[in-house]
Amino acid sequence: MTKTDLADIYRNYIACLNRQNWLTLGMFVHNEVTHNARPLGLAGYRAMLEQDFRDIPDLRFEVELLVCDPPRLAARLKFDCTPVGRFLGLEVNGKRVSFHENVFYEFQDRKIRTVLSVIDKAAIEEQL
Repeated sequence: MTKTDLADIYRNYIACLNRQNWLTLGMFVHNEVTHNARPLGLAGYRAMLEQDFRDIPDLRFEVELLVCDPPRLAARLKFDCTPVGRFLGLEVNGKRVSFHENVFYEFQDRKIRTVLSVIDKAAIEEQL
């Protein structure tokens, strides 16, 4: 897989998330995906994302930085959204917040197999 192939797959994955097209999620995410060392599997990963969209109805993933070194990819994602209640243990309650997520992926069989993610919680705390 080339860097261009990997970047294209990832951008299509982000588009899938933004459309909340859960039926096609398996085209991008491996059946045995892990998130921050937790084995979730595709069903658990989908459930996590669905909960994210319930907690943050206007959630939109924006790729700000993308670095590919197949089979790995790193991204800095930007969010500008309004969580409806508690988010990351913080009482956000509908206040608009902006923050970033730094995330590292490892692909297997052209699908996301491992996700390591860190959200900039301090940026949210500063806005509250």
